Amino acid sequence: MTTGFLSVKGDKVVDGDGNDIVMRGAALGGWMNMENFITGFAGHEAQHRDAMRRVLGQQKYEYFFDKWLEYFFTEADAKFFADLGLNCLRLPFNYRHFEDDMNPRVLKTSGFKHLDRVVDLCAAQGIYTILDMHAVPGGQNPDWHSDNPTSYAAFWDYKDHQDRTVWLWEQIAARYKSNPWVAGYNPLNEPCDPEHVRLPAFYTRIEKAIRKIDPNHILWLDGNTFAMEWKGFDSVLPNCVYAMHDYSSMGFPTGVPYKGTADQKERLESGYLRKAQFMSQNKTPVWNGEFGPVYADRVLDVDAETVNQDRYNLLGEQLRIYDKYNISWSIWLYKDIGLQGMVYTDPASKWNKTLKPFLDKKKRFWLDKWGQRPASEPEAALRPLVNWIDSVSPTAKDTYPTSWNTEMHVMRNVFNTFLAASFVNEFAELFRDASEQDLDNLARSFHFDVCLQREGLNEILKSHAHASGF
Repeated sequence: MTTGFLSVKGDKVVDGDGNDIVMRGAALGGWMNMENFITGFAGHEAQHRDAMRRVLGQQKYEYFFDKWLEYFFTEADAKFFADLGLNCLRLPFNYRHFEDDMNPRVLKTSGFKHLDRVVDLCAAQGIYTILDMHAVPGGQNPDWHSDNPTSYAAFWDYKDHQDRTVWLWEQIAARYKSNPWVAGYNPLNEPCDPEHVRLPAFYTRIEKAIRKIDPNHILWLDGNTFAMEWKGFDSVLPNCVYAMHDYSSMGFPTGVPYKGTADQKERLESGYLRKAQFMSQNKTPVWNGEFGPVYADRVLDVDAETVNQDRYNLLGEQLRIYDKYNISWSIWLYKDIGLQGMVYTDPASKWNKTLKPFLDKKKRFWLDKWGQRPASEPEAALRPLVNWIDSVSPTAKDTYPTSWNTEMHVMRNVFNTFLAASFVNEFAELFRDASEQDLDNLARSFHFDVCLQREGLNEILKSHAHASGF
């Protein structure tokens, strides 16, 4: 039973009785905000859904996605999550569930069907939820996870995009304002404002708008440039937690492997402290809203066991640092098709078997960023182009987001956007002529009862779920 609304007190989050609460959990990524590496499609969610609608027809399209959203998180998932001792689930969603671009400011109440359901399932198990608008009108960043099929984050240059986002949060706040199991609202995921000052100004605006409707819930506010920097922030807002994201390149195939050296451990802690400097200086709570390595495939990678143990060790060290500073965290992510999730679909499932040839093609051609691994064909195409751009435009590498170099911009625009989008229809064709029973079986591949568990990851999370810091 909840003890009232959570709130911010100094640099702590407290419950209604004033007891300190540290949020420790995961994110339900890929669910109400679909991402290509999480479920296997190519391109961006809106492209994927449009192609599926063309192939399946409206009736079967609605049937499939409704069943898929249902099976993706059920009571069994909530019980498993709670049994690990985790107490908070971040719920990323795409604004398109609640508003149509061609019919703006008309609320689609159907979007609440599954969001309400999961909030209630979690509450029944004593799990708080944080509502995260992962994709907003116009795109708050230039990446695939904001469902933005361009490199231009138009949200920042068009007031109407911002107005619609504020309006939609007002509708959401009105619905959940009396629910104490909702830990609060995460208005923008990983924003990227090239001018830096527009993000804190937007937070000031949306905080006032939400408070008029819902004076109780915490706002969980991501830093700029993919939640990694705080330039332009000069004050803090009341009852707000500021959020950073703390991915380490050592947890990915293209990074230097983590071996637990003193230098690597120092880099992890100094990286955390740099990202959390704004919170430390202003004595606010810290939320690490995303972090976590990806994992090698036991079939494709001969050294998978060694690689994955290194990445478990990396994760353990990161969690040790978070315990030391007693911060809240939400690992990315809860469920997928086998790259990063705590729970993942069985390779023998109807979903994985149907997608297998397409997934192999995605790996060969670098069609999604998160699943990228070394591949000779795209590398041969990429390297000369990057070198040529850097030679004729030495400032290209400084293009915002400044965390990206020329290679990242080319990967995003050429491989992950243009090339990936050209495969959207090929993916959808895998479902042509599927009956409703076929579609149900495909969707049910994501049900907890038939999924596998990444035990090494889950044991580490369980061991840190109740850490007290020092």
